[in-house]
Amino acid sequence: MKTIALCMIVKNEQEYLRRCLDSVKDKVNQIVIVDTGSTDETVNIAKEYTNEVYHMDWTNNFAAARNESIKYATTEYILVLDADEYLEESADLQKEIASGADYYFTKIHNIMSFDRALNHLAIRIFSNNKELYYQNRLHEHLNIMDEGIDFKSGQAGLIIMHTGYTDEMMEGREKAKRNLPLMLKEVEENPTVYNLFNMGRTYMWVGKYEKAIPFLQRAYPMSKNLTIAPDLVITLCRSLGEMKRYDEALQILQEATIVYPNEVDLLHLQGLYFMEIGYYRDAIVTMTKCLEIGDQGITFTEGNGSYIAHFRLAEWYESRNDLVKSYEHILEAFKLKNDFVPVMGKYFRILEKANVPLEEVFVSTNQLYPISNSGQLEKMLEVMYQLRHPLLQRYLTEYNVTIQDNVMAVARQYARDYDAAQALWLEIMDVDKQNGEDILLLSIILKNETLFGRAKTLLNLSQKEQKNLYKIIVNEPSGDVKLTPHLENILERAIIHLIRLQEFDIFEKILDYLWQGGVDAKVKACEHLVSYGFSEIAIDLLVKLFEQYPRNVRVVELLGDVCLSSEYLQDAQLFYAKLLDLCPDYSSYERAYALSEKTGDKMDVYKIKESIKLRFPLSRSY
Repeated sequence: MKTIALCMIVKNEQEYLRRCLDSVKDKVNQIVIVDTGSTDETVNIAKEYTNEVYHMDWTNNFAAARNESIKYATTEYILVLDADEYLEESADLQKEIASGADYYFTKIHNIMSFDRALNHLAIRIFSNNKELYYQNRLHEHLNIMDEGIDFKSGQAGLIIMHTGYTDEMMEGREKAKRNLPLMLKEVEENPTVYNLFNMGRTYMWVGKYEKAIPFLQRAYPMSKNLTIAPDLVITLCRSLGEMKRYDEALQILQEATIVYPNEVDLLHLQGLYFMEIGYYRDAIVTMTKCLEIGDQGITFTEGNGSYIAHFRLAEWYESRNDLVKSYEHILEAFKLKNDFVPVMGKYFRILEKANVPLEEVFVSTNQLYPISNSGQLEKMLEVMYQLRHPLLQRYLTEYNVTIQDNVMAVARQYARDYDAAQALWLEIMDVDKQNGEDILLLSIILKNETLFGRAKTLLNLSQKEQKNLYKIIVNEPSGDVKLTPHLENILERAIIHLIRLQEFDIFEKILDYLWQGGVDAKVKACEHLVSYGFSEIAIDLLVKLFEQYPRNVRVVELLGDVCLSSEYLQDAQLFYAKLLDLCPDYSSYERAYALSEKTGDKMDVYKIKESIKLRFPLSRSY
């Protein structure tokens, strides 16, 4: 049995300290707490657990405070925790230190907002050796890199739970801004890999990505044998990404994913950046690799190798209207994390686009997401409300929920109980602006001028826009209506709901008005038709657009895509050839390759593949 001491530095930690100490009091031989100026009950709580509570004036030096705490340890090993951290009940410190290593990398599980978590490694258990001490006043770390000292490292199996991560990040950004001059001075005096990394990471935290990049680029070559390397690469590539320098980021990630093949966050970021530059196939292949290796790595975000990867793939397949594959992935994501709101929302949206009957959706959802408490019901209702889903009314009725009038009005409206919705909207005294477009939609469906009078005050419309919208409500000829970009956006969102509500006659009328606007609004209308399965109607409209705008890349691209998915392969070939002439980028070649694969033209497949390799060296999926 080896002895071990808990050494902490604290200040105003009354909210969390007791939980931390309860989790460790029976697992250590000594508890040392150094207080740096608490004004709450922190010191009194600490004295309930140990007589070794010391005071130290805060000198803006974390290393000095850490070293002050460990100097009182009389044990063979030291455990370091912060007050908002705690050990799981199953943690066995004796088992961890049995190997006799000088220090142990320990997994920190940082619980984040929106039911997510970030895991990283840090040295939290180490030998009580006078040669081991903390360095750096702002970003303290042990001196394991000192020359001439050969320390033996180990890997701890326990997990340290950390609940204050999100709050600390927000506070840390403000502290970082204040500490930048001190940090710059420290980097200048001692440009170690850790100092360069922390300097770059701090600049990234405060949104100064251009300043972050040079420090991270200097640190990168020095980090390749260190545990911080994957985190450093992520920080550097995110900074490059924020500057839209995706090619540079992807070149670094190509190298890093070879050196660190099991770091899921590296692969995940690579997949996201492939999608950013339009490398759809590479993005799919890379995100699929994330699923193959799972949630693992020195530093990894929970879900990047599981439910979040499935969610991304569902999004991407949905963007190409491949609802079968999209559903497969969102179903897996929902099974893995059924209370994650983005996953829930995407699940319902894909089922709706696939035209799955509402009763089937309700039954299958109850199996995947059985509601047993008010928190689960509240989350489901929030998702349903944000989606304007027709099942919102069913859930309110099924669970006998008393809800705000505006939510009830939304529920009735999207369940197609228009008269009840109208009565509620007209009764509500103060309608929130977020419901302006709901009321406008109902006024269009019912041709109700009174509802329009309520809606127009909530939509930030000019006088001219109000007059033109009124013409639409009373069904004046479309040629008399003049659309601004703001009105186009409002009508575009309205036609989505008209498709969902199966109000096709009204949809056609609104489409006539929208057809008086710009080409972008028309293309978006066609995209919505395709996404909800009305490809034949979309093709007819797109052909008209093509005749009018034969060199519009998005028109040609969408026509090719719809023809391909509808098995009109000769037409797809015509439009993709035109697309390559108009815009010979990676996305165009990728589409041509997909068509050649479908037609089985091996020679064409080979030629396009070789062209992609030559023109787009970042691509790795051919």
